[in-house]
Amino acid sequence: MKKLICILFLFLLVGCNDLSNTPTKKTEEFLKKYQTLDNSVLTDLNNVVNESDLNESQKEKYIDIMKKHYQNLSYEIKDEVMDGDEAVVTVEISVTDFKRVLDEANNYMNDNKEQFYENGEYSVTKFNDYKLEKLKEAKEKVRYTIEINLTRINDKWSVEKLDKDTYYKINGVYNY
Repeated sequence: MKKLICILFLFLLVGCNDLSNTPTKKTEEFLKKYQTLDNSVLTDLNNVVNESDLNESQKEKYIDIMKKHYQNLSYEIKDEVMDGDEAVVTVEISVTDFKRVLDEANNYMNDNKEQFYENGEYSVTKFNDYKLEKLKEAKEKVRYTIEINLTRINDKWSVEKLDKDTYYKINGVYNY
């Protein structure tokens, strides 16, 4: 009887691990990394911010805005298509519409340039402060359909590097 229980336990253990190794499950794990602010997501965010023209205070504000954005990301898996060791998972995501906010901020700046001048010169810092405040206030959502490509190597599915459009959609800045 103990052997039967051990065999059954091993079967369930191995079977459960295989259930999480599907393109859909790996896509869900990938998107949940954004929602849970996984270290890999935060590292990528910090790398992007460190390459920006933001000052230290602005970098902190931007990181906080993006953390909230990622935590509020929602998604629904729509389809999974497998072809051998390749798969595509189609996902509908809902994210904060930062693209609209940034466009409005740029239009405002163009119509009110004098507001962003300091000592007679255009101030990138003043405009960045303005944009960050508008991003922080953003509430409108936008829905995008994205396709996540996966590859199976040694019987393990993994998400491939995102294309630029998918990355922009996840970050809410896709030019729709």
